[in-house]
Amino acid sequence: MERTLCIIKPDAVSKGLAGQILSKIISEGLKVVGLRMLHLSKAEAEGFYAVHRERPFFSDLVTFMTSGPIVVAALEGKDAISRYRRLMGATDPAKADEGTLRKLYAESIQNNAVHGSDGPDTAKIEVAYFFSTVDLVG
Repeated sequence: MERTLCIIKPDAVSKGLAGQILSKIISEGLKVVGLRMLHLSKAEAEGFYAVHRERPFFSDLVTFMTSGPIVVAALEGKDAISRYRRLMGATDPAKADEGTLRKLYAESIQNNAVHGSDGPDTAKIEVAYFFSTVDLVG
């Protein structure tokens, strides 16, 4: 079994879409083994997105991710990373496949409703950023 991180971003949380998004994730056969709602501080957002620190969008990303509450979920299942990434859809919602989370719920490339880990190493780091082992069930 593989684990991955899901973040339901401030744009989707503010629209009350967290339940719908989690429902779609569960209906795709992924198990939620950890779940939290929180409001990231600037330091927390900078730490989580540190890999993008030198990118021109870093400051805007941190501002967006601290603009309101987020929901973080640790997901588990066979091939969880690739399955969740397919469900998320393309970063640009205009290019996302029909029925994907970003096609259904995202506003723009930046305000794209959800985040997911891009590989096994990243998933381990990202899940551990938000959850200790005692926080996870399953």
